[in-house]
Amino acid sequence: MTTPVQTFLDLAHCLTLVDLVVLGDSLVRKKRCTPDELVALAEKHRGPHSRLARRAARLVRAGVDSPMETRLRLLIVLAGLPEPEVDHRVHDGDGTLLRRYDLSYLPFRLIIEYDGRQHAESDEQWLSDIGRDEALDDERIRRLVVVSRDIYSTPANTLARITRAMRRAGMPVPRLRHEWRRHFPSRSGDIALPA
Repeated sequence: MTTPVQTFLDLAHCLTLVDLVVLGDSLVRKKRCTPDELVALAEKHRGPHSRLARRAARLVRAGVDSPMETRLRLLIVLAGLPEPEVDHRVHDGDGTLLRRYDLSYLPFRLIIEYDGRQHAESDEQWLSDIGRDEALDDERIRRLVVVSRDIYSTPANTLARITRAMRRAGMPVPRLRHEWRRHFPSRSGDIALPA
């Protein structure tokens, strides 16, 4: 038996950067460790693939709800775009949770969310989403929705959508780095250049 953190470090030899961060986010979500604990132990780790483990540990965040949210965040970050806030929560005056946003740039009134199949298949989720979208419209907050195809098949198009939304929101958009291509290959139907 090894600790969750040691397992994370050990798996650096067989997982990609993205998959290792997915694992780290999952360990944090399940309260097996904190991002700071992962970083601290990864910094001490030596041997094969220790650089990958250190880099992945530094990309782990608390509050990530799913592997696809991690993948979406990493598509954004590895393209060189500003890192969004993870898991922003909106409460009413009594402290009751009203909404939470997967990824957000709230100073620019932009949120980016991953929607899985349950958003299309559950009537309850669908009705909840309609109400949330109307509330966001009232607050003039732009909600950009990403689905699995956008990450696995058309990441360049997804980055184009994200950068377009950022520009419309008045955000400064840096020139994209190409590192994302190594981790998110395009499939048939994707655009050539995202910007």
